[in-house]
Amino acid sequence: MIKVLQRPVEYAQYCSHEFQTALAGYEMRSSMSRKGDCWDNAPTESLWGRLKVGRLYGKRFATRREAMDEVMDWLNFYNHTRLHSTLGYVSPMTFEQRWIAAQQQDRKSA
Repeated sequence: MIKVLQRPVEYAQYCSHEFQTALAGYEMRSSMSRKGDCWDNAPTESLWGRLKVGRLYGKRFATRREAMDEVMDWLNFYNHTRLHSTLGYVSPMTFEQRWIAAQQQDRKSA
């Protein structure tokens, strides 16, 4: 099942019966926290903020494809190259690979 993240200000329309039924038709489910709880959205807002300031602010793209390529290039950098202090100064991809390896090692040990 696919999860879709929406902004908290859009809460009312996205928890409506009609929208939830449409999601179910696509085998998707929404993930929403309590009203006024911004914490589950903070990492996403931070990510998009960095993208906008770091790569898109003030740029004009000749085509939609050019803009999409720029976003994908940045996301590739963000996930595979950029070092994150909260992850011990490794990239998210490296952190995840190490975590998976540790989980597999724990299973072998058990």
